[in-house]
Amino acid sequence: MKKFLDTRRRSRGFTLVEMVIVIVITGIIGAMVAVFIRVPVQGYMDVAARAALADTADTAARRLTRDVRLALPNSVRVTGGGQFLELLLTKTGGRYLSDSDPAGLGTVLSFETPPAAGVPASFTVVGAMPANALGARQAISVGDQIVVYNLGGAFAPNNAYACSAANGCNRAPVTGVAGRVVTLGSYPFTTAPAPLPSPSNRFQVVSTPVTYACNLTDGTLTRYDGYVIQAAQPAVEGAAPLAAANGDLLARQVTACAFSYTVLANVQRGLVNISLSLGAANSNTGVLRLVQQVQARNTP
Repeated sequence: MKKFLDTRRRSRGFTLVEMVIVIVITGIIGAMVAVFIRVPVQGYMDVAARAALADTADTAARRLTRDVRLALPNSVRVTGGGQFLELLLTKTGGRYLSDSDPAGLGTVLSFETPPAAGVPASFTVVGAMPANALGARQAISVGDQIVVYNLGGAFAPNNAYACSAANGCNRAPVTGVAGRVVTLGSYPFTTAPAPLPSPSNRFQVVSTPVTYACNLTDGTLTRYDGYVIQAAQPAVEGAAPLAAANGDLLARQVTACAFSYTVLANVQRGLVNISLSLGAANSNTGVLRLVQQVQARNTP
């Protein structure tokens, strides 16, 4: 009987007082540990957040830099107090057969004689078909625009943005490609006021206009493309042509953003200045600012 009672006494377990003491001690140890690890953990989270902001800013700047370097000469323009930058994105370029080339080599892109009635407007590319700078399978595709000797605002008939019956036009849509022959949907090159031909018989292929829009109200930087080239630079988001369907969100948490464009004298180049700030004021991560300059080719 005594052995049975001793066994029951040994198997009683913890008392309530013992459990309370253990809980209190565990809480004290946990609080001490939290005090010591909170600062390094918060520091790690802040560093990770700043790294993410830096990566976002760098990615957006690289995308814009690439587009500016592929911009049609004299097509970069800025409006909206520096909040909107637009350019015409080229995918390739080449040399067209001209009136000055020997006869019998193909169809010329003439600035003197329009195509005969009933004959499709077309021209022959000199040499091999040009490579595609954007990586697509076909360098010249239906829907692209052929642009010749773009001078921008310097001379209206040679401004790819300003095509109209009154201003003339130096671009035409591509409706077909067969070998080295490019068929055009229109032929504005001999219609008064006629554009000037390229001194080197060069043409560029424009795939789409591109707009970079800073929205400081929403704190976003968005890239828009795939819309129709317009004479007036679009500067309103949420409405055509800068609609959501054409937009690609590049960055959030934008606190400041500005573009500027300067034409450099005597070198036929332009300088695009980019200033982009990301983050949250008075936060642990602070605000990260990126400033970058990119040169745009303006030799048509």
